[in-house]
Amino acid sequence: MTSSTALVTGATAGIGRSFAHQLAASGHDLVLVARDRARLEHEAAELRDRYGVAVEVLPADLAYREQLATVEARVADRGRPVDLLVNNAGFGLKGRFLDNPVEAEQAMLDVLVTAVMRLSHAALGAMAERGHGGLVNVSSVAAFLPRGTYSAAKGWVNQFGEWAAAEYRPQGVVVTTLCPGFTRTEFHERMDVGRDSAPEFLWLDADALVRQALEDHARGKVLSIPGVQYKAVAAVSRFVPLRLLQPLQALGRR
Repeated sequence: MTSSTALVTGATAGIGRSFAHQLAASGHDLVLVARDRARLEHEAAELRDRYGVAVEVLPADLAYREQLATVEARVADRGRPVDLLVNNAGFGLKGRFLDNPVEAEQAMLDVLVTAVMRLSHAALGAMAERGHGGLVNVSSVAAFLPRGTYSAAKGWVNQFGEWAAAEYRPQGVVVTTLCPGFTRTEFHERMDVGRDSAPEFLWLDADALVRQALEDHARGKVLSIPGVQYKAVAAVSRFVPLRLLQPLQALGRR
């Protein structure tokens, strides 16, 4: 990988934190984005001490347009180029669509779709102009399954990523869409969902899947699906009627 500065959203926990540490270990300077300034500062200090890289912190809640705009401006800054953008910030709702307040659904859409679109727009403009750069958009294997508005949002990320990969590769930009399944992070805990909500064999290790994603990105792969179990899910979903996949909605909800 040739990137020198990487910006990671949702960088203080789980998959985002693993991206930050693995990128720092390979020599990337970092811009870390998350909502909690104290956690950002703590993580930045650890990364500086452990890897000797420069780390900038940018507190922002991407559900709020004015805070998202500060991150867009940093990504688009030609004077301080971001060579790799990792759109990782996550949002999940435990309840079904009509059980959730519509504003909660809107906030999830804003983080999972609007933020990814706007940050990608800012990054692609600067990267295509320079003739090099990369994006890793963290989607989900849920994009292949009927799992409500979360799946719909991740389906958008997949479609956008596949198109952008083809559209901007001639201008030197590599776009990879990462589709993990259930992963051992804080994500499900924040949703009040137990680890027993899905069989043990479905749970992935964050460090391992990020390592695979970075290897896939370095190879120029458009789609990175970690784990043979999820590669199988993605493959089967192309041929099985959605009504037969409906029972899978119960996984990861209790």
